[in-house]
Amino acid sequence: MQMEQTREIDSKFITLEHVCKEYDKVKDGGIFKVVKDLNINVRENEFLVLFGPGQCGKTTILRMIAGFEEPTKGNIQMKGREIHGPNPSRGMVFQNLAIFPWLTVMGNVEYGLKMKGIDKKTRQERARYYIKLVGLEGFENHYPIQISGGMKQRVGIARAYCNEPDVILMDEPFGALDAQTRYLMQDEIIRIWQAEKRTVIFVTNNIEEAVYVADRIVVIRNCPTNVKAEYEINLPRPRSYIDPAFLELRRKINSVMDHTL
Repeated sequence: MQMEQTREIDSKFITLEHVCKEYDKVKDGGIFKVVKDLNINVRENEFLVLFGPGQCGKTTILRMIAGFEEPTKGNIQMKGREIHGPNPSRGMVFQNLAIFPWLTVMGNVEYGLKMKGIDKKTRQERARYYIKLVGLEGFENHYPIQISGGMKQRVGIARAYCNEPDVILMDEPFGALDAQTRYLMQDEIIRIWQAEKRTVIFVTNNIEEAVYVADRIVVIRNCPTNVKAEYEINLPRPRSYIDPAFLELRRKINSVMDHTL
């Protein structure tokens, strides 16, 4: 019997090499350095967390990977090709629930496919699959005003996945949710990731969340930011917030991060 060959996982699926990002200061004509000499390798299919204090440049890094912004210096590549501008191969989930209030759940989830010109039957079949995957089956015809905050974020996740990108970029997607819903969504995003096995880059400033969801955590410094430390998270899933190994890892990571008031 012929054995099925397993494809080797790309350990440099996305690379950031000597990346810098600067902005001009309008008032005094100076330069504001946000990112300085940042080097990160993102592995294919991993759940990578970028963790650091608020306002340290995490979102800027994510926006450069998405192609919404260009680095001032350095190079960002995905599958060996330099990133320039947005592309459907990189899906984004925003913190501020960026879904269209005038569209139904179905209309939001299928929107990207509709813009690509995919026929209605095909795009709605695909949208129904991801709506079911995120636990919103039966809410296809509801409008955002008719569903909860957690459900709205599920719509955003389903919309990102529906375009079937190679990587999902999540910018503090649960930051605006209440604590109970946030815990639920952490479990849900891991369930979805395990079902789909796409690369996820997840930004958070919540240390418990980082340890709970990550395969690997990259701790980044205050501005101008770069990598301060990396941690492989080998805890079995599902994880427990009160597991002694979880608490020890939390303590270790907290001891190295930059804290802000």
